Amino acid sequence: MDILQAKNIIKKFGDFTAVDNISFSLREGEILGFLGPNGAGKTTTLQILLGALKPTSGEIIYFGKELDKYREEILEKINFSSTYTNLPWWLTVKENLTFITYLYDIKDRKKRIEEIIATFKLEILLSQRMSELSAGQLTRVNLAKAFINKPKILLLDEPTASLDPDIASYIRRFLLKERHDSKISIIFTSHNMSEVEEVCDRIIFINMGKIVADDTPTNLAKVIKISHLELLIEKNMEKIKKYCKRENLKYKLNGKRIIIDINESKIPDLLRDLTSQEIYYDEISIERPNLEDYFIQTAQTKL
Repeated sequence: MDILQAKNIIKKFGDFTAVDNISFSLREGEILGFLGPNGAGKTTTLQILLGALKPTSGEIIYFGKELDKYREEILEKINFSSTYTNLPWWLTVKENLTFITYLYDIKDRKKRIEEIIATFKLEILLSQRMSELSAGQLTRVNLAKAFINKPKILLLDEPTASLDPDIASYIRRFLLKERHDSKISIIFTSHNMSEVEEVCDRIIFINMGKIVADDTPTNLAKVIKISHLELLIEKNMEKIKKYCKRENLKYKLNGKRIIIDINESKIPDLLRDLTSQEIYYDEISIERPNLEDYFIQTAQTKL
């Protein structure tokens, strides 16, 4: 069931079109990756979904109701976290969390704050002012703020940016658990493609204000036909370099290893050619295309 629908959203700033007639939906319990290069329109779209920006045209529908008409009711059920926004810096972490609870209809505020503190491991930060926190600590507090009202829909803009790897891993596991236990729906932006592949069910790719893809991470990766063939060459490196240049194969060197970009179906022919030319390798590995390959190729494409 779709619990969020964006219909024909256009956002213009003067003559510049930041979001160019996009439509998409979010299903209950779905984690939707919203990807694109810098300046593609991701943050503008999220601000429109939050009601912080008004679209030039189009409509946003949450839970079957228009955001414009039922703004207060809808915002009670959603929340967000972004690396580009901050809570008041002169307040402590606990003061900020306490203040935030009064923006929502939370019956037992003290209990909810205690739950959030434990979940995001904020105990030692409570008395610190926001201005005293590191970038990673700020990210954790912003995430805690985003969950404080037990939202049905969560908009996360770079939610693990600046976090240590162990904390980022914990957050990803937490998001997946919340999706499973509470059926929370999440829109998730990140420049970490392995993270997106781990947590997202579906991906929308936006470029220059337009949606250019909407599919699963696996299916998007399959669009890319080029694999990375890595060979350990103890001898005759110059010979294989000449071969790659002659065959117009893109390659890069890493010590005694050469990494060749090639269509996977052509790898057997390449290996036979190398053998016939007495070019031998000691190790071989094949890295198939992934979401990062898709991102790089699509981000470079001009519409």
